[in-house]
Amino acid sequence: MMFPGVVDPTADAFIWTIYDGDEHGKFMERLDTRIRNHDRDIERMCNHHYQGFIDSIRELLQVRSQAHKLKTEVVRIDDEAQESAKKLLTKSEELVKTRKVQSNICAAIDALTLCLPVLTMYSKLQKQMQEKRYYPALKTLEQLEHTYLPRVASYRFAQQMRDNIPRVREDIKQASMSDIKDFLEAIRRVSARIGQVAMKHAALQYNMDPKLAVTRNERHAPLPPNPFTGETYEAQSEAQSDEEEELCAQDLIDFAPVYRCLHIYTVLGAREQFETYYRQQRREQARLALQPPTNMHENLEGFRQYLHGVVGFFVIEDHVLNTGNGLVTRPYLDEVWDMASGKNYGYTVNPLHELLLEVKDHYNEVLMQKWVQVFRDIFEKDNYHPIQVDALEEYNNIIEVFPYHEPALEQAPFPKRFPFSLMVPKVYREVKSYIEACLEFSEDLNLSGCLATQIKRPGLRLLQLIQITINTLHLEHANVLLEHHVAKLTGLQGKAMFKDIRGEAEEQIYTALRHKIDEFLDLASYDWMLAEPQGTSSSYVTDLIAFLNSTFTAFTNLPVRVAQTACMSACQHVAKSLMAMLLSEDVKQMSLAALEQVNLDVIQCEQFAAFEPVEGFEEGALLMCFSDLRQLLDLFMTEDWSTYFHDYGSENSKYLRVNPHNAIIIVEKLREGEKRGMFSILKRSDKKKLLETVLKQLRQLTQQQHAS
Repeated sequence: MMFPGVVDPTADAFIWTIYDGDEHGKFMERLDTRIRNHDRDIERMCNHHYQGFIDSIRELLQVRSQAHKLKTEVVRIDDEAQESAKKLLTKSEELVKTRKVQSNICAAIDALTLCLPVLTMYSKLQKQMQEKRYYPALKTLEQLEHTYLPRVASYRFAQQMRDNIPRVREDIKQASMSDIKDFLEAIRRVSARIGQVAMKHAALQYNMDPKLAVTRNERHAPLPPNPFTGETYEAQSEAQSDEEEELCAQDLIDFAPVYRCLHIYTVLGAREQFETYYRQQRREQARLALQPPTNMHENLEGFRQYLHGVVGFFVIEDHVLNTGNGLVTRPYLDEVWDMASGKNYGYTVNPLHELLLEVKDHYNEVLMQKWVQVFRDIFEKDNYHPIQVDALEEYNNIIEVFPYHEPALEQAPFPKRFPFSLMVPKVYREVKSYIEACLEFSEDLNLSGCLATQIKRPGLRLLQLIQITINTLHLEHANVLLEHHVAKLTGLQGKAMFKDIRGEAEEQIYTALRHKIDEFLDLASYDWMLAEPQGTSSSYVTDLIAFLNSTFTAFTNLPVRVAQTACMSACQHVAKSLMAMLLSEDVKQMSLAALEQVNLDVIQCEQFAAFEPVEGFEEGALLMCFSDLRQLLDLFMTEDWSTYFHDYGSENSKYLRVNPHNAIIIVEKLREGEKRGMFSILKRSDKKKLLETVLKQLRQLTQQQHAS
């Protein structure tokens, strides 16, 4: 079969053959015959399928009509669906808008919730500033800056508030400075009144001539109003006159502005500026107060008013010294006092000052000599065992001398056992006698020196020092009663009296403990060229650990801090001593077996530290005392030099505490020991080569340290 565009060479040759020959007519006849045959076949085939074709056309026409009906129905349903969906679309659009509004409302609520505390704090700050409550305002400002503003840092108003904070601080600073200026002016005016009341109280206390002070019914010049309360001192004078017998001088003026301004300047980091300003202003006021009026010599009243002003100045400064948290210091007050006492008004007073000082010193010396002997007798006769009483009368006798009240002891049956020895009531009684003997002469009691002399005397055993520390602890607790006794008799203070003695006793405990440890360590006799380790710790270490265990058991009644300090000090001393043995210049050569024996001793010490003979330490705190030794010994036992050199200088190094200089000393000693052939694990040549290589690298590390 031929297809258009397709050239068949065989058919082409066949056609050319027909045209070249005489059979062209025949070919045409046969071709016509063939065409007629095909036409008949086609007609027959069409007749065969005609009815089916007609049926198909009819069905197609029916489908067309049904399709048209279906289309019409679909269009109708679509119109109805669109009509129905219009309301749904409307509601959907409304829902979307509502959801968006709801989301915006929630976001607004969240923003307001976040911002409202900030705005509330800012409003509170503004209100405090208006009410001139500057110190609370400063605290509010700190909270606003560090707590609240960082939460709303993305808002513009927060940045404006943050930019405004320095100005607010400066406003508070200036306002508080204005208050202190008013205060300084006020105390300058009322200093004379304060001095008058103080001198009156002093006259009554020391049974002096009351005519030296102003009498109760004397009239005073009117004073300006109090700048803090608004009341006039003249209006208060009648009410105060009946109360001045009970009032102290400090009750006559409000010192709150000083404390408030000091707190404000401290928070603002300008405390030093405020202290300088206050002291400079008070120095100027001191000069004015110490400048005698021109008419002072005309009558006694002029001297009285002058002295009232001077005394009032120092009473105020003394009050600020005791309550002002360092605003007024003792050196500053001494400086002002020297300025005041230097005035002699034309009279030569230096010999009088020198005589008074000489008498006071001689009197104190006599008292010290007497009571040193008294305390020596008490210490020598004490048995350093807790007091035990068998009857109520004995118990009351102790309590009468030394007022010790402990509910557990009071309820316990006889025999009762006090925690302190007989030294405590005896010392307490003698302290009271000493105080009474010091009346009007001593600026301080100087008892610490008397008792410290007895504590430092040689021959006291460790257990005696422990009992002395317990005794001084109970004496220190009795300071409240002694202070009352001191204040009643002399107005002096003795807070640090037994505290200093207890501190001295504690220090003596630490010293005695270290001395006892040294006695055990002196028994150490290492064979530094040992061929094989013993396999157990040295006998001196075993005895030392047994001694420390029994000693710390006796620390039960001591304060926890003292027991912990003693235990930590003991572990540190043992570790330093063992390290000193290894690095000692007296040891010229060393074997690896000797190092292993030291390692066994350190393990025994570490087991003691891990057991924590004193409670209250953080886990591993005592073991840290031996960490330098442990890392050094581990390095030599394992010969892990590659790790040491690789990690050197890193915070995570396994041998962070190994000093290259110390390692060099031990390597050199091992090298000297190797010359005697004590190493059996490696050949001598290999061991020597290893030590030389390690020594070279260690020296390079030390050179790098010196260079850096």
